[in-house]
Amino acid sequence: MVNNKKVKSSYKLNDNDILLINIPEIKKLDIEPENIPLDIIYEDDDILFVNKPKGMVVHPAHGNYEGTLVNALLAHCKNLSGINGIARPGIVHRIDKDTSGILVIAKNDKAHKSLSEQFKVHSINRIYIALVKENIKEDEGTINIPIKRSKSDRKKMGVNALGKNAITHFKVIDRYKNYTLVECKLETGRTHQIRVHMAYIGHPIVGDSTYSNGKNEFGIKGQMLHAKTLGLIHPTTKEYIEFSSELPDDFINVLNSLER
Repeated sequence: MVNNKKVKSSYKLNDNDILLINIPEIKKLDIEPENIPLDIIYEDDDILFVNKPKGMVVHPAHGNYEGTLVNALLAHCKNLSGINGIARPGIVHRIDKDTSGILVIAKNDKAHKSLSEQFKVHSINRIYIALVKENIKEDEGTINIPIKRSKSDRKKMGVNALGKNAITHFKVIDRYKNYTLVECKLETGRTHQIRVHMAYIGHPIVGDSTYSNGKNEFGIKGQMLHAKTLGLIHPTTKEYIEFSSELPDDFINVLNSLER
């Protein structure tokens, strides 16, 4: 309230204005373990590789306090790293709700620190598969364009010269009439990086309602983007390990229809 009246967020304050701010009580975050099936690819005492389905949120946040990957992990694991706080136990990195694919989970703080450092220096091998609109002429290429959060919509990212460095390497796997199947390798890991980069070069990901104005041609929910491969140095053994996950059924069905 300004001078006992509600005002818009664009209101410019004047001298002697009186502001009244009502701050709600902080809600205690109570995350319950849930018996949700997990597609575990690999697990030991330090780390866990899991194949996240499309539609599952990685960790609890506003509007999503149940049915997340963290809820499932709490029911599966007795111990998870606590570095990222009570809302994100074990979570070192994320993929979008409607992106399927492989994630690595830290089961202790030592493992978490090792993995975080590898993500920080961009040494982790991350390969995604995406179906994009229209035919990409080049067989392969690199998109090196900074990305920054949008001022007008905090849920969106965009290309911005003042943003953080973002590099995506892509390689064409197959071409269809009006679509291209590509492999995208992340050199950096910015929020929505592949989605923003592919849309920027005129080839938005099929099903991406945020960065594509086109219709959802195949009736699928969410973008056709899958985190297929994840390779890293094991926190304890110091050996390189790499795992891959299969494309989800809806992705395969669309590809089969395009083949026909």
